[in-house]
Amino acid sequence: MTTSSQSSSSASPNQTSGMWGGRFSEATDAFVAEFTASVQFDQRFYKQDIAGSIAHATMLAKVGVLTEAERDDIIQGLNTIKAEIEAGNFEWRIDLEDVHMNIESRLTQRIGITGKKLHTGRSRNDQVATDIRLYLRDEIDDILGLLLRLQKGLLSLASKNTNTIMPGFTHLQTAQPVTFGHHLLAWFEMLVRDTERLQDCRKRVNRMPLGSAALAGTTYPIDRAYTAELLGFEAVSENSLDAVSDRDFAIEFNAAASLIMMHLSRMSEELILWTSAQFKFVNIPDRFCTGSSIMPQKKNPDVPELVRGKSGRVFGDLISLLTLMKGQPLAYNKDNQEDKEPLFDAIDTVRGCLMAFADMVPALVPNIEIMREAALRGFSTATDLADYLVKKGVAFRDAHEIVGKAVALGVAEEKDLSELTLEQLQQFSDLIEADVFDKALTLEASVNARDHIGGTSPKQVEAAITRAHSRLEQLYA
Repeated sequence: MTTSSQSSSSASPNQTSGMWGGRFSEATDAFVAEFTASVQFDQRFYKQDIAGSIAHATMLAKVGVLTEAERDDIIQGLNTIKAEIEAGNFEWRIDLEDVHMNIESRLTQRIGITGKKLHTGRSRNDQVATDIRLYLRDEIDDILGLLLRLQKGLLSLASKNTNTIMPGFTHLQTAQPVTFGHHLLAWFEMLVRDTERLQDCRKRVNRMPLGSAALAGTTYPIDRAYTAELLGFEAVSENSLDAVSDRDFAIEFNAAASLIMMHLSRMSEELILWTSAQFKFVNIPDRFCTGSSIMPQKKNPDVPELVRGKSGRVFGDLISLLTLMKGQPLAYNKDNQEDKEPLFDAIDTVRGCLMAFADMVPALVPNIEIMREAALRGFSTATDLADYLVKKGVAFRDAHEIVGKAVALGVAEEKDLSELTLEQLQQFSDLIEADVFDKALTLEASVNARDHIGGTSPKQVEAAITRAHSRLEQLYA
């Protein structure tokens, strides 16, 4: 391994060496080496780095740059290093800066000069860019699996609550009755779009920069298509400058991750409200909650609260990457070393939040009677009464005014519309008949009347759940 022009024995205690010694007259300052190092955090994609190196060596042998014996030595050496890392026996060195240089240096230690030949036809710029893409591709696949588990959990809970009536809200005010199953399917639809975005993002992640070298390509007769095939990439990058310098694929992932977190945060907000003493719509099992150190009665919805808080963290990761990228000229700049931690943090946070929700959501227990009683408050069937009058020939605006007067009477008497007598209702319109209670004013009549695709009727919710299972099969095929 080439170090600096100074031998290790003559280097000062405040200096260290690197892998570019020919140009430099002194070793890198120890603090600078530590300041510029990334191995502390990028060692997490050692598997991807080794996989990229094995593919590169295999390709170099195919085009005649390496012999088959050299290829085999390199591959065997890399697999041994992988085993060392996984056994916890690998020494990560700060002075070697990143995961790639650490592995390459160890390879040279193990197999001698052949290890130095691995770097032929590539740069750290294209290798690390490849590592990140391979790593992110694997993580996207894992996150998609968690999304699927949560989506199935929602469908399972929804199927048990197709007839469970609850108030639907606008402005957090009682609006119209809906079924709990219908509400859960709204969450499901959010997550389906999240899945679609991640899958679309994966397509742009899955393009191989390897072969771009430092920025301009290489003079060696490399076969990039073969390397891409070995690594499972769908395509190779078309431009070497772009391939080594842009991190828009990571930004795109963090944007998709931010939207996932935004949706989980909205779900969390509803769960936090629903578990309060003021709502009491839903019980979260004790294993997902904590108590108070001073108030013995407390049961706090910690999981949804923490997920709600962590959404801001992932939003920050997105802003970090956008800010990192916006001022960089082509091609690679050291700024891009800062791409990894915001990406890793977003991955870890989204993964943890999805795992928590996938475990918690199927275990939620709705308080069916309390939900129903809440739906009876707030005149939730007022729109149904207006629709009843419209079907009898009243213009909607006139029907709206008639029902408004009926609601005013209900407010004055502290009664729901369904609790008013027929005579009381008829004083506002003689078109109101005895069938109004069965056709418009009961909660069941209200939800059953919304019998179309996308509507809240139990019949439509059941059909939507059936379609949802088929959609998932197609989505994850």
